[in-house]
Amino acid sequence: MKYVIIGNGVASIGAIEGIRKNDKKGSITVIGEEKYPCYGRPLISYYLEGMTSLDKMDYRPSQFYKDNGVKLVLGVKAEKIDAVSGKVLAGGKEYPYDKLLIATGSSPVIPPTPGYDKVKRKFTFIRLDDALAIEKAVDKTSRVLVIGAGLTGLKAAEGLYGRVGSITVVDMADRVLPAVTDAESSAIVRSHLESKGIAFCLSDHVERFDDGFAVLASGKTIAFDVLVTSVGVRPNTELATSVGCATERMTESGRPFRGIVVDRDQYTGVDGIYAAGDCTLSYDLTLGNTRPLAIQPNAYMQGEAAGAAMSGARAERREYLPVNSGGLLGLRMITAGAYDGEPITVKREGIFRRFFIRERKLRGFIQIGDYSRVGILTEMIRKGTSVDSVDFASLTESPDLAALGDEYVRSVLGRKEKEK
Repeated sequence: MKYVIIGNGVASIGAIEGIRKNDKKGSITVIGEEKYPCYGRPLISYYLEGMTSLDKMDYRPSQFYKDNGVKLVLGVKAEKIDAVSGKVLAGGKEYPYDKLLIATGSSPVIPPTPGYDKVKRKFTFIRLDDALAIEKAVDKTSRVLVIGAGLTGLKAAEGLYGRVGSITVVDMADRVLPAVTDAESSAIVRSHLESKGIAFCLSDHVERFDDGFAVLASGKTIAFDVLVTSVGVRPNTELATSVGCATERMTESGRPFRGIVVDRDQYTGVDGIYAAGDCTLSYDLTLGNTRPLAIQPNAYMQGEAAGAAMSGARAERREYLPVNSGGLLGLRMITAGAYDGEPITVKREGIFRRFFIRERKLRGFIQIGDYSRVGILTEMIRKGTSVDSVDFASLTESPDLAALGDEYVRSVLGRKEKEK
């Protein structure tokens, strides 16, 4: 069996491991546009910040590809898929396949702002090369303008903190992290970042760039030397579209979600072709719809499911839900699920926790500051566990297995023992 994987992100690692669980001998070729082995993308801000080094960013040990018999073709873009003859054209060479995984990820969105093309030092922030280029472009006097107050934009600001003169963040939204916070938790994050000297212009946007200045819709002008744009990503679906894969699904409201449409095995419906990662649509357990979920753990699980299916097996069914965790200049936070329930809030010095309950079930949560054992809470969301069946008050204070009750613990641990 010949396996070809287009893309060398986390989904490809999941696919390799999914394949090798069932097929030890088939050939695996990975074609990656970037020139590096798979690395942890969330680490690029920590690299820029000086908190990690290039040799510590690999997602798997250096021997991973050799140990799994993988042929790496890096620094080459896949240009065409011939689905009839089963070949991928990349760098002037053909790579035949029996099973193909499209894991092409996503690309940054660049708003069509007048004057953008004349900005000399401009960057996005989703790849290692972005961080390396920004590192060379800045110094202690640089005035940095970040467009986008979402997670990627704020991680860019974090990475640049301390190595530039000033950082200003602009966003059309009225708060930072609008996709993963509510108003109160967002205000906590903003206040923390402002205390570090990062400035914000919210409910505003750049109307044009003019000779080293950004002119905002409000009339304010911001002088800058370096521009970082981080307003979202777009799934890379061109190759999938070219071979007849569905790449759009309409919501009940009539809004289109764009991304490769797959089934539970990540199969596209086109013979021999699967897809995984940020280029696909995923079923969001909490919202009950299919939409983009550009989150690293989900990409791995999708890749693993695809690898299993490609090699003739079936991976354990995974329930995908949005989970974002990490820190921003020392402020730890994690968010998960949906916020469409009744809020229960715990606030103490340095701690903010908000849990959302609907129909007596945990739907989602926001935690800022100290937290632990969040796997218990995400498991409750996935399983639809009633909060009445556990000591939920204790869970909100300090998540611990004892709060789940003996019967629940036995059911979970017993199931895992059987799986072994």
